[in-house]
Amino acid sequence: MSRSGGATTRLGPLSVQRYDERPAVTWIALAGLVIAALLAVVGLPHADLHGPLHYVGVMDPLCGGTRSVYLTLHRELRDAVRYNPAGPVLVAAALAQMIRAAVGWSTGQWLNLHVPRRLLIPLAFVAIVVLDVNQQLHAALLTQPWTGP
Repeated sequence: MSRSGGATTRLGPLSVQRYDERPAVTWIALAGLVIAALLAVVGLPHADLHGPLHYVGVMDPLCGGTRSVYLTLHRELRDAVRYNPAGPVLVAAALAQMIRAAVGWSTGQWLNLHVPRRLLIPLAFVAIVVLDVNQQLHAALLTQPWTGP
């Protein structure tokens, strides 16, 4: 049963409900897309956003993410993936979340995806480790000054 008393329709890991199970995800996606749109229009910040380990050649999974999102929004996907493969994925996920929200707000039917924690946590861990290794392999690119697309 949903909070509003209506029935939940379930199909495997998907369910359709009369409410958004995770409204915070929708607002985070919206905020991310607004920030990404500002990046696309205004350009990358001139402030140094790197941690101290960056200067000794230690990259983290987020390194290159700002450049990657910027390049994704300028349809430079090859370069976006080179800087950080998570950038295009995050932009696509945020757009999908906003489409889901638009459908939910307009129809009152929310599509929800349920991934068990016993699966989600190991997958997230592996994804972060693989991304971190990828970023470390691209340290020479990621430590170069940004010259733009």
